[in-house]
Parts: sequence; C-alpha cells; structure tokens
Amino acid sequence: MSFTSQETTSTTSGKLHPFDPVRPEEIRLAVRILEASFPGVPLRYNRIDIHEPIKQDVIPYIEAERLGKPLPPRPARLLYSYFSRVDTGVCIKALMNADTKSLIYAKEFPEGVQPPMDVDEIAGIEEHCMQHPAVLAEIEKLKLPPGMTVCNDPWMYGTDDPNEKRRLFQCFMYIVEVDHPENNHYSLPCKFSPVFDARTKELVRMDYLPGGADHQTVETQPWVPVKAVQYAPELLDEPLRTDLKPYIVQQPQGASFSVDGNSVYWQKWRFRVGFNNREGLVLHNITYDKRNVFYRLNVSEMTVPYGDPRAPYHRKQAFDVGDVGFGLNANQLSLGCDCLGHIKYFDGYRSDSKGNPVLLKNIICMHEQDNGLQYKHTNYRSNAATVKRNRQLVLQMICTVANYEYIFAYIFDQAGNVELEVRATGILSTVPFDNLNGETVPWGTNVGPGVMAPYHQHMFSLRIDPAIDGFNNTVYYEDSVPLPEDENNPYSVGYTTEQTVIRKSSSANTDVNRHRVFKIRNDNVINPITYKPVSYKLMAAPSQMLLLPKHAVGHQRAEFASKPIWVTKYQDNELFAAGEFTNQSKKADGVETWVQRNDDTENEDVVLWHTFGLTHNPRIEDFPVMPMERISVMLRPDGFFTKNPALDVPPSSQAFNKSTLHPEPAPAAACCSGVGGSKAKLYKRVD
Repeated sequence: MSFTSQETTSTTSGKLHPFDPVRPEEIRLAVRILEASFPGVPLRYNRIDIHEPIKQDVIPYIEAERLGKPLPPRPARLLYSYFSRVDTGVCIKALMNADTKSLIYAKEFPEGVQPPMDVDEIAGIEEHCMQHPAVLAEIEKLKLPPGMTVCNDPWMYGTDDPNEKRRLFQCFMYIVEVDHPENNHYSLPCKFSPVFDARTKELVRMDYLPGGADHQTVETQPWVPVKAVQYAPELLDEPLRTDLKPYIVQQPQGASFSVDGNSVYWQKWRFRVGFNNREGLVLHNITYDKRNVFYRLNVSEMTVPYGDPRAPYHRKQAFDVGDVGFGLNANQLSLGCDCLGHIKYFDGYRSDSKGNPVLLKNIICMHEQDNGLQYKHTNYRSNAATVKRNRQLVLQMICTVANYEYIFAYIFDQAGNVELEVRATGILSTVPFDNLNGETVPWGTNVGPGVMAPYHQHMFSLRIDPAIDGFNNTVYYEDSVPLPEDENNPYSVGYTTEQTVIRKSSSANTDVNRHRVFKIRNDNVINPITYKPVSYKLMAAPSQMLLLPKHAVGHQRAEFASKPIWVTKYQDNELFAAGEFTNQSKKADGVETWVQRNDDTENEDVVLWHTFGLTHNPRIEDFPVMPMERISVMLRPDGFFTKNPALDVPPSSQAFNKSTLHPEPAPAAACCSGVGGSKAKLYKRVD
C-alpha cells in the first residue's frame, strides 16, 4: 500500500544520495507507512534504518558521478524496520520505498528468531531488574553498608537450548559506591544473576554464580567489604603525573580535505561516508584519481566468546554488531580527547521504541595526521636527500558495548593504501571469584580481590566489496616458495611465487610459513609496465581462529570466525558474516552457507571476507581499565599503479612543517639536508 504525506522532505526531493544515511524525516515517514499498514495496532519499533540500495541499480548512478556525466534517475531510497505488535508480541520485518511512500512487504519473523536488542529495551530491562522483588531480596542479603548499592549489566542471553524461543536477558549484578559517577562496579561483581523474559518481564530464574574453580554455587551471603580497583582520575590512590607538556596539533591553513555532505575528497581519494545502526561507519564508492577501488568497506560482524567453562558463563558470547549494533553504541566524540587537530564530525540517527528519530551527534570524526616518513632516500655520493612525510586521513568511530570500547579507524594515505585499525580498550568483563587465599583458575586471571577476568576472543569480520578498476574481480593467493634445486638454481638461493585462483565460492587459510598473500585483481585491465592484471593485496592480520570445537553451539553460531578468508559471489542482502539475526541464534546463516552455492568467483562481482581478531588472555595490567590493544588490516596497491603514486607529494621541509628545536649546547643539523648535515654535492662531469 502507499501512503501520501503532506510533509515536504528531502526524501522526495531527490537530493539525497543513494548511500546517504537515514534522515529523521525518513524515520517519521516509515512510522506513518507502518501505522497506516497496521491500523489500530500498537507497534513497538526495534529498528528503523536505511536499506542498502540494490547494487545493479546504483552502479550506473555512481559511474556517472565518477566520470562527470549527467546523472541518471536516482535509485529508490529503501527503508527497513524491525518492529513488533504490542498486542501479540509478533516480530515483523518491513521493507518500504521512501520515494513512493509505500510498503513493499511486511513479513513475520519465524518462531524463535529474535531481532537485535535496542537501546530502550536494554534500559527497560536494567530498570525492571532493579525493581523486581526477587532481586531486591538478593540485594538485601548482601547487607551492604551505607554508601554502597547494586547495579546491573543486561547481557544477551546466548544459546544452550535448541527449544528456547523466549526473548531472554541475563543480568550480571555488581556492587558500586554511590559517591562518584565513575566508580568501577566491574571490580565488585555479585554472585547472583537474574534471567528475565524481555516481553513478559517475567523473572525466568535466579542463577547463582560459582565462586571457585568448580561449578558449585551457594546462595547469596553478606558481602565481605573489599576496596574497589578504580580508574577514574579523581578516585586514584596515587597522584597524577606532572611532567607531561601540552601536545598541540594545529593546521593554520585548515585541513587538506573537502567535504560535500557525506562525500569526501582528499589527496586523489574520493569516497562517501555512510552510517547505519548496525554496522556504524561504512565507506562507499572509494575511488583514487577517478579510478574505482572499492565499492563498500565495513566491519560486518564480531563475536566475543568467553572461555569460562562454568555455567552460566558457557552461554556468554556477544555478537556486538548483530546482537546490538555498533551504530547504536557509537560515542559522541569530543574535541581534544577522542580526536586531535582539525576535526570534521559526522552525525547519525536512530529511532526510539516509539518511532521518534534520535540524533546521534558527532559519532564519526575525520582528521589528518602525520605518521612519520612516507619515504626517504639519501644519495650517499652527493649527500642529497629526498624526504616526504606520510600524511594520512583518518575516519574514526568509537563504540562502547557495556564494558568494552572498540575504536575503529579507516586510514587513507597518499600512496594508495587503506588501513583498518581496530583498538580494544575499556574494562574487562569480570566475574566473582574467591581468590583471597591465593586461588587461581587456568581459564582466567585474578585482577583484584574477589574478582577474575576470564579468557576470551574478539573476532572481527571485515567485508571487502572490491571494484579494482571495475566491478568484476578475481581473488587469488600467492605463496613464496623456493625454486627447484637444479641447473637454473645452482646455489639454492632462488625463490619464486605460486598463484592459486579462487574460482569457486569457498574459504581459505592464511600461511605465514609460505608468506601467503591474498590479492584482488581485475583480469580485464593489464598494467602496461608489469604486463599483469591490476590488483590490490590484503595485508591480513595473522590471528588465531575460533577456539571452540566445531560441534559447540558457539562455533555453529559464529562459523565465520573459523576461517580467516571467505570468498563469495555478490548477492544483495548478504552483508553480515554470521547472518542477519544473531541474537539467541542456534546456528549461523552467513558466509558458511553462501559458499556452499559453489558460485563462480573468477572475473565476477565478488566479496572478500577477512576474519581477524585478538585472543585475549587478560593481564593484571589490563585492569581496572585496559591500555589499548591494536590490530590492523591493510589494503595495498599491487600493480595498480605504474610507479610510486606518492611521488607528486611535496617534499618535506622545515619551512613547511615548522618544527622546533629542543635546547642543546651544540647546534643540530636540519633534518632534511642529507647525511651529517653537509650540503649536497653535484656529480662530477665525465668528459
């Protein structure tokens, strides 16, 4: 059905780009369409967001943009919503056309399939938990002294029963002092954990948590006071350092990038900044010097399985993209703290449970940074030096998922490289443990009195939708191997490379011993110097894959994390490595399913999925707040250009960079003048 609106919006004006994030007027439009489609039925909205445009429809549009040609009609702006009927509790997915203001379809979820959690729902469960009589009775048993109270973190329930169809939350309880907003409650976990039905608000049961190395539990006992391990500056026992001088990043002439809406141009790069509630930051239509490079880059999923074998921790496995959403958890970023220098911010929107748009302010920051030298060479004969610094463009999003923070940064440089850097910080997810007499366990680390941090993994899936000089590409891997020991290699020093083309949708392994490198090439475009197809290579992050055995439920829910490389043929709506619905899933429906089609992937529209991550066996130094741990993946040109693409970057000079000299008794040479600071000499002419 269609719905006519009296409101004039940019949704119908044609000004929005196909890749633009959802606008507040589109959220309101979706609500009107759905309310008109379900007259008189009270609805609760879990998610209203932009739907990825159909690729074959959008390519002519973005190609006309790239080539400076007249634009064809813009592809339809599609919206989707997960919502539920309040009267029956039935969950529904709807797809809508924002241009025609019409409902395309509304389909009920299969029984037992759960939509992701939403902000209002989590807050509601947290509040309901603290008011429930059974929870208050457990708190009373703690006999807390004045100034202490209890709070809770509602967690996704996970899975251990194939017949479970209720929408469940597990609330982990903590003791916290009330005198400061940043008191570290993760230092004081409780030994009781209620489970609630999110729809009926029924207390399903009260779990009692084991306090030792075995599975034994006891009912709640009076709390034995211990001092919390604090991280907030005002709560530290030691004074702050006083010898740190200001570090000020200034660009007196402004930044080198330009922005038009969500379109960014910087140093021959051009791309569009996208955002959605699930994936958060997404990059679309990435080109370099008007050449296609990538159609879409994004972190499609991550899972965090915990290695504590005791119940109920055996179910503790988060899918932070699919269960909640990086976009919903994105921080409002601050100048001088999260981002240094000349900053451009991008906003986003989400809906609340009533369908009202909610502004997400400053959730993506963009800035330039200096990352040392791009390249340098000193001619030792003449002492002449060429030095160029590595200017980079950074787009950053920070997500807080309860205790953890994840910092995602896409980094572009002037030599055609694109890097995804992931930093993990925040606070460890802790459990109560009776360690006051020196007890330990082999699957966790004591991080304070009465508190332990279990081992766990952080597994990410980077989805790479390539467009290397066109939209039909081939993925292959290249191994470095010794040459045969024969008359052509008499000294046994030679080595060569072997290429293996991934001709069918499948998975593959990395191999450090063979220096295996995965590459994406365009077989239809030949480099005039190398005489090989133009390509980019994936500098994969060597990572341990999922430690769960194949028969374990946690493995079956996150099979994407069992292999570092997956290659699929592009299909619309195949965006998420573990499938669309992960909350309380029994089995994944993602890349492991799609590769079974055995599609042709040579010289086709393909998608490369790279699984990487951190096996995090906590250190005591990771508590009470974790110094960031960094992992990165780089996409690097390999035969895409005919020479170093950064040759035209202006040379570095003191006149340009204006560095200052630390006072020393003896003068120092200028940094760019060559060896020993002597003047460059010309070659002698040979007659």
